[in-house]
Amino acid sequence: MGRVTRRAFAGVMLAGLTAAGGAAAWGATTGDETDEKDGARRRAGSGELRGMWLSTVTNRDWPSKTGLTAAEQRSELLEHLDTAVRRRLNAVIFQVRPTADALWPSPYEPWSQYLTGVQGEDPGWDPLGTAVEEAHARGLELHAWFNPYRIANHADPTKLVASHPAREHPDWVVPYGGKLYYNPGLPEVRAFVQDAMLDAVKKYAVDAVHWDDYFYPYPVEGAVFDDDAAYEQYGGDFEDRAAWRRDNIDKLVRETAARVKKVRPGTEFGISPFGVWRNAATDSLGSDTQAGVQTYDDLHADTRKWVREGWIDYICPQIYWNIGFAAADYAKLLPWWAEVAEGSRTRLYVGEALYKAGDPAQPEAWQEPAEPR
Repeated sequence: MGRVTRRAFAGVMLAGLTAAGGAAAWGATTGDETDEKDGARRRAGSGELRGMWLSTVTNRDWPSKTGLTAAEQRSELLEHLDTAVRRRLNAVIFQVRPTADALWPSPYEPWSQYLTGVQGEDPGWDPLGTAVEEAHARGLELHAWFNPYRIANHADPTKLVASHPAREHPDWVVPYGGKLYYNPGLPEVRAFVQDAMLDAVKKYAVDAVHWDDYFYPYPVEGAVFDDDAAYEQYGGDFEDRAAWRRDNIDKLVRETAARVKKVRPGTEFGISPFGVWRNAATDSLGSDTQAGVQTYDDLHADTRKWVREGWIDYICPQIYWNIGFAAADYAKLLPWWAEVAEGSRTRLYVGEALYKAGDPAQPEAWQEPAEPR
């Protein structure tokens, strides 16, 4: 959707991302669609990225359901990679740690329940290892997508496998909004989640480590993220709890970036945050938006700082709104992000909401093949 209009921004942005499959997935392609010469992958630092997210949480994109045989799961995975090739993409961002679990044999965390339907049950094959090998065979990059702090989409620790680290260390866990999260304020948690993610980087030739938009959880009305004890122990040097929380996330980003480069030089580190850092009414450096969520204030993620300081190799803000949308106008957010990235070492890619195009539940702007200027 909006191909002509979005291409008008090609001089500002470098590339875009597309959805893996159905209406529940993310993104849209943008930018140039030049063929890859001789099928070679886009190499780290070369600029252009044309990719798609392949989500595994709640079986959103893959596998189509739990309990498929190893052969059936593998066949579906390869079909997604073949789809990326047919779409003339050059990267797949594969969600391999959706809820403090693993889609590879990990010594830190259990096998994901989204494979067999039972958390901790061996699926009989190695999805991440296969994805890396088969993506590279097709000339695609494989970006391993991790969620650092989300433990479960429910609030009952007893539903986790008995050997789960969250059950072995209940003091690491914060229930919030009907879900379970690791506490970002604990240094031992920060070390653990890095170790768990970097195990995959050590074992497989992934082209990038990729995070999405979950740091401290999105606000839930009436809910309190109870990190009082951690704040009392570690927050004394900060002006308030929000500053301490942002520092916790900053440390996770900086430390992960350094460790990725040490473990596998040449592997990139990219983050795809919610599209609004701060509104201009909140901060003069912010965007001309009136968004209800601001990553700096609500998720305690200073995404602008990570770009300006060059801590990450690329940023892919989720600009999931149409041109002219009053609260968060695509046409205003894209130039804002381009200005933030200009002069930094961090490359800018753009995530778009292909799943909205043509969806009858979406506003009129998403029903037009050519988006109004």
